[in-house]
Amino acid sequence: MTLQGKTAIVTGGGRDIGRACAVRLAAEGANVAISYFASADGAHATVAEITGAGGKAIAVQADLSKADGVATLVAATVKAFGSIDILVNNSGGLIARKSIREMSVDHWLAVMDLNLTSVFMMTKAVLEHMKSGTIVNLASQAGRDGGGPGAGAYAASKGAVMTLTRGLAKELGPDIRVNALCPGMIDTDFHNVFTKPEVRKNVEAATPVKRQGVPADIANMVYFLASDQSSFVTGANFDINGGMLFS
Repeated sequence: MTLQGKTAIVTGGGRDIGRACAVRLAAEGANVAISYFASADGAHATVAEITGAGGKAIAVQADLSKADGVATLVAATVKAFGSIDILVNNSGGLIARKSIREMSVDHWLAVMDLNLTSVFMMTKAVLEHMKSGTIVNLASQAGRDGGGPGAGAYAASKGAVMTLTRGLAKELGPDIRVNALCPGMIDTDFHNVFTKPEVRKNVEAATPVKRQGVPADIANMVYFLASDQSSFVTGANFDINGGMLFS
């Protein structure tokens, strides 16, 4: 187990990609703290899966768009495990599809806080406890191509996460490496809510591998970037989209 003795925070770890990441890192020996906002059942099920397999994990309810939520998560992690070595900034979302014409400033700011400001605050908060380690941010293919209809704010926030990743890699190296992933169509509740079934089928048909991704596809790459196997990789934004978009 290559992460034995290390501690990871996975934000939004109660379902889908976050849950897969938490379970994968724990399988490699990491202690895992996961945050959740509303997915309490999923978060506690994730902890149960990890501890049932012999690992160590905690779940913390926190609104990571707020400074006090960030502080609560970091403090609980340090109290439980003593240190932080890995941060996976996974929490975020679209909230709703809105065109610029119909979008309020409040909606714009809410999307930015959820997807971008949370990454800034979590990163800043863990640095006191992370003398060395890795940070993996979850951006999106939308940050590359602008997203689908009504996703302009979401795409902008994820594009900013990609740029912040590059800046952090320069600032925090050599002790802390920072990378990001840009997932395409992944079979998650995000697309169950926001993407029509026919659109998903069309994307599958147009993708060279002829399928949607699954959370484990993302978790495997998160593990690679969190481990010493990627020790010469920092400031990179990796496409994981089955070949749907080349960058």
